[in-house]
Amino acid sequence: MTLILFSYFAAVIVATAIGVIASRKPVNSALALLVMFFHVAGLFVLLDAEFIAAVQIIVYAGAILVLYLFVVMLLNVRAEEGYHRQFVVGLVVGLAILIEAVLILSRSGFADRFPPTVSLAPSAAAIQGNTEAIGRALYTTYLFPFEVASLILLVAMIGAIILAKKGIFGKEERRK
Repeated sequence: MTLILFSYFAAVIVATAIGVIASRKPVNSALALLVMFFHVAGLFVLLDAEFIAAVQIIVYAGAILVLYLFVVMLLNVRAEEGYHRQFVVGLVVGLAILIEAVLILSRSGFADRFPPTVSLAPSAAAIQGNTEAIGRALYTTYLFPFEVASLILLVAMIGAIILAKKGIFGKEERRK
């Protein structure tokens, strides 16, 4: 059953990723990207990483995609018409990369390095749960990097507000 679900999620992810780059309308590309984000979250659920699946939906489908849609609406991007000359070159390069990846993986013995079964001994993360394990590691072992990242994001947010306010109110202040 897991293999069937994985195959379904993988097929939809590949199809919608192709739809993102192949669509001439930006809104259709964004909708295909949304479907892809939800199916990637489905893969995380298959891996028993429910917290990462929820973060995938909240951050990527909720925030990043909305940002893309705002940019598309603000730029007023129109669908291009006609034939792209780079399509044939991109198709040839993409097929070459795909063939190289298949050859490298087939000759590398990648599958021989891992045992066919996984040990069923419960780990500390499995006993306490994914979210609790992530929270414990984040606020004990990685507390300093977490705080540095939050400080950098705070400075970036304040800088963006100052730049936006300067651009919005700069014209009105000059008139006075």
